[in-house]
Amino acid sequence: MANQLSLSIDRSSPVPLYHQVVQGIEAAIHSGILEPGSRLDNEIDLAAQLNLSRPTMRKAMDELVRAGLLVRKRGVGTQVVASQVRRPLELSSLYDDLSNNGKKPTTEVLSFSHVEADALTLTALQLPAGSKVYHFTRLRKVGGKPLALMENWVRDDITSMDEAQLSKEGLYAILRRGGVNFRLASQRIGAMIANDYQAPLLEAEVGSALVTMERTAVDDTGRMVETGHHVYRADSYSFEMTLVQR
Repeated sequence: MANQLSLSIDRSSPVPLYHQVVQGIEAAIHSGILEPGSRLDNEIDLAAQLNLSRPTMRKAMDELVRAGLLVRKRGVGTQVVASQVRRPLELSSLYDDLSNNGKKPTTEVLSFSHVEADALTLTALQLPAGSKVYHFTRLRKVGGKPLALMENWVRDDITSMDEAQLSKEGLYAILRRGGVNFRLASQRIGAMIANDYQAPLLEAEVGSALVTMERTAVDDTGRMVETGHHVYRADSYSFEMTLVQR
């Protein structure tokens, strides 16, 4: 395995031995030499191949597991995790981000209704009492694997929409075609554990980690266009951001 990955250890380098292993395996994963689902030799064998101590090899593997690149499975061993969807933290849709990165997302509409907005939705979208909204829940998949469970409320005075549209394209594409020019959004990123409803839909274990996102988007006229609550599998999804000192 070490030879296949072209792993080499430079004992004269100031870089710790365990971190050289981390860098080598990480490079093999990102280059595609180690594909998602690939099994690695056990730590004892890898340590012997590289002439390293078992504690050094275990430290390297622990770091790769913490980084979300490897996973240990009972009865299976250590495997490469399926590649994460890394999404920039900006005003865009998941469907567009996935498509722009060469992936082919699919959408299953789990529920769809055109109903009178409840108090929370009226407040979020700044609508008068009695206003109606489109309320729907979608399951987004990539490569047949569930990635996100998304619930949204959209004001109905912009454009009409139905299940067929939502199953074929992204929400923001539909709204842009209706004349919406998105300007900004209020967004909150968080975390939770999967409940009995979410877990089977996302093909995850109850209690497994999920990334959450709550967003309300505003167009260039100041209208609150849509609000939503999305949850993502934490082992397959992350947000990226750049921080600037002021």
